[in-house]
Amino acid sequence: MLGDYLIIGRRASEIAASVEAGVGSGALQPGALLPPMRELAGVLGVNPNTVAAAYRTLRDRGVIETDGRRGSRVRARPASAPRDELRMPFPEGVRDIASGNPDVRLLPALDGALAGAARRYAAEPTLYGQDPVVPELARLARAAFDAEGVPAGAVAVTSGALDGIERVLAAHLRPGDAVAVEDPGWGSVLDLVPALGLRVLPVAVDDEGPLPGSVERALAEGARALLVTARAQNPTGALVSAERAAELRSVLSGHPEVLVIDDDHGHGLVDLPLHSLGGVTRHWVLIRSTAKAYAPDLRLALLTGDAVTLDRVRGRQRLGPGWVSRLLQYTVVELWNAGAVDRTAVARSYGARREGLIAELAERGVPARGRSGMNVWVPVADETAVVTRLLGAGWAVSAGSRFRVESAPGVRMTVSRLSLPDLPALADAVAAAVRPTGGGRFG
Repeated sequence: MLGDYLIIGRRASEIAASVEAGVGSGALQPGALLPPMRELAGVLGVNPNTVAAAYRTLRDRGVIETDGRRGSRVRARPASAPRDELRMPFPEGVRDIASGNPDVRLLPALDGALAGAARRYAAEPTLYGQDPVVPELARLARAAFDAEGVPAGAVAVTSGALDGIERVLAAHLRPGDAVAVEDPGWGSVLDLVPALGLRVLPVAVDDEGPLPGSVERALAEGARALLVTARAQNPTGALVSAERAAELRSVLSGHPEVLVIDDDHGHGLVDLPLHSLGGVTRHWVLIRSTAKAYAPDLRLALLTGDAVTLDRVRGRQRLGPGWVSRLLQYTVVELWNAGAVDRTAVARSYGARREGLIAELAERGVPARGRSGMNVWVPVADETAVVTRLLGAGWAVSAGSRFRVESAPGVRMTVSRLSLPDLPALADAVAAAVRPTGGGRFG
């Protein structure tokens, strides 16, 4: 199991340090299976709870990953390495529905917007000391927030949603603090939290967003922040409904000091209403990215939130990058003023493919989820087997381990590279790959 390497220690911290030392020296290779907790406790002569605490610490730090009865293994890469880099290489001729990219045919042309941004820059070159947010962009963003019922607040700009999440967490939390995160959820967030020295507390998700009881448990366990994906949740497609938002707001009302982060990266992909959780607690932020609807390379996200949080984010930003390029900000202004993205048409296009695939799978007895956005989540009994079988059938899908902490196994399929005629063949391949079905519960 571990070769000649011996794990030592009497306290949880010592056991965790021993495993980390083995990983750091190369004695414990990526993928190495750790001993079951009771077995290691017997060898070390300690209580199994001590080993459980050590393993929990290692998981929170991103050193190991756990997979229920399959046990705990050394992670293939450290927590600072994105899960997206852990993909299998795709043989030539395999259809890629794993990467999570948007449909490039639905992205607007940027040449006119970039030319307009250049003209704006020529008229008023950006210099040190100017407002970090282009005033017109702030007005447009705030008007959109107001129209969707987001509480009043200033506007900040970051280099994408993940940059915004990192800056907001860093503004309030310290190493060792716990963060309630959706499970399954965005793999980059599951990497980011331990990379910041924070602990992940998984929160179960269904089609309407985080389960209130699971959120309540995470808060009772000491979570100081809650991350919620408002729409087009990755990987499940969940969308926070009005009813679920009301339930979550009720839960949060009993925890006024918890930092709440609404991730609205799905704006522009979804034509269903936003139900923000902002304003219930003392500190909150809503983050709206332009990447999925306008261009992944348009590294820009708009933030609004309480005054203290926005002031801390902007203040720390001034000490680092200073500001997000005004050329990018001008480009977004041009795109928004031109109405470059028809939100309804985009949502309809993704919806036809997503719902079509779910329907085809249902006809074959395969349950699947995907209420909004560009992804479909299929619960499976064995991720590795399903991914391998589908690869052999000519389809590259994403293993759910990239998105999970404690939730049941699954695979994610992105519909952006699919056409409607592709769906029956894909559904046939998925049905063949998952039989005999064992699915497990969603979330």
